[in-house]
Amino acid sequence: MTVAAGLGYVLLALGPSLTLFISVISRKPFLILTVLTSTLLWLVSLIAMSGLWRAFLPLKPTVWWPYVILIITSVAFQEALRILFWKGYKRLENILDAFADRARKPRLFLTDKMQIALAGGLGHGVAHAVFFCLSLLTPAFGPATFYVDRCPRIPFFLVSAIISLGFVTIHTFSMVIAFNGYAEGKKTDRVFVPVIHLVAAMVTLINIFSGGCLVGIPLLYFITILTLLHCGRTVWRRLTENQSRPE
Repeated sequence: MTVAAGLGYVLLALGPSLTLFISVISRKPFLILTVLTSTLLWLVSLIAMSGLWRAFLPLKPTVWWPYVILIITSVAFQEALRILFWKGYKRLENILDAFADRARKPRLFLTDKMQIALAGGLGHGVAHAVFFCLSLLTPAFGPATFYVDRCPRIPFFLVSAIISLGFVTIHTFSMVIAFNGYAEGKKTDRVFVPVIHLVAAMVTLINIFSGGCLVGIPLLYFITILTLLHCGRTVWRRLTENQSRPE
């Protein structure tokens, strides 16, 4: 039964990502390469941050302010890396457009650019899930489950999978918003992504307190829904504007 539970936790955390990968990403080899590159990049960044903070660990669970500093520095580092990821993508886009011009083929369409952003975001989300969730789920395949005193009503592995799903969704669709903000020079989108990332990370601190998971998880998914709505509105606007432009 615990093997089934362990598989359930893994599918809960990564099932939607797997579906997105099969239905959208797997059809284009370049998108697969983008996902793999993005996943590796974000995993390296998370490992680098964990190595930096290793000198200050373990933190006392009763003191919350060191966690705030840890989250702020981690989010700032990842958002700076997002900008570098965007600049690398733009250089690659220019190379591909130049090659298309020489071969007398069409340049990248807007939908292609959005799919590349989606693939980059999926890589970020998968890296987060591997680092913060899958690495903790090995005991879930054992003969028992595990609870923590601060959240005694929900198994720890289930809480981890639920939180991971929220962050995978946020990271995946935030990249689409960020790429749009960088491309259009739109400050609202460029500010929205790091702010929503920081707020979502800060919400997890509620889990430090007794019964905090019952409050923190709904708040995290409120932020997730907000991200999805903003991403959907952004994509719809861009596609509508693109279709209305004269040929």
